[in-house]
Amino acid sequence: MNMRNATLALLLLGNATLCHASIERALLAQIYQSVEQLVRNQTAGLPGKVSYILGEIDPRLSLAACPAPEAFIPAGVRLWGNASVGVRCSGSNPWTLYIPVSVRIVTGVAVAAHALAQGRPIALTDIVMQESDLGQLPGAVITDPAQAVGRIVTLSVAPGQPLRQDLLRSPPVIQQGQSVTLRAQGSGFRVSAEGKAVTNAAEGQVAQVRTPSGHTVNGIARAGAIVDIQ
Repeated sequence: MNMRNATLALLLLGNATLCHASIERALLAQIYQSVEQLVRNQTAGLPGKVSYILGEIDPRLSLAACPAPEAFIPAGVRLWGNASVGVRCSGSNPWTLYIPVSVRIVTGVAVAAHALAQGRPIALTDIVMQESDLGQLPGAVITDPAQAVGRIVTLSVAPGQPLRQDLLRSPPVIQQGQSVTLRAQGSGFRVSAEGKAVTNAAEGQVAQVRTPSGHTVNGIARAGAIVDIQ
């Protein structure tokens, strides 16, 4: 190979290397863009201020070019705290990789203003709001005091402990032994009868009612001492 051909070969090799690097940079940009879009979409409806940091992709990976990388959330993963997002490419040269993501969701959380005993109803004065990162807390924490006021504590709660949905229950709208109205309705008819509640039941729960004839029926508890028979 003469000097001119050798120089031309080196130039071509250099251009090919630059072209390959350019394709890799474009692919990385596509991957990060798809992940960012997914994270924004999945956290759009969450309360408070959302921020996130995407982890780095191993530069040693060799990925085939992909016209449209697709980001997805792996099964069982929630985008709170430290998580990972998958990215896949289908086609003749499919691949899948996972990118670590750190998501912070800072918002006001309802916490106990003082010790709350089991069985007591919650008043607004029992609650203080405290800014916290939801990713560092158990699921089902309450972010709106209205979700807790009037509900009953099922387990004792320590001062400063976040209130959770699973620690509270709705107060009964039907009390055991109470006189209730049984109501049934359908297309073109509506009937009602009296009965005695056999069990307590909150709004929307199943209540057992004994009729004057001694039969026990089940229905859905409603406010106003009403039980709807399906």
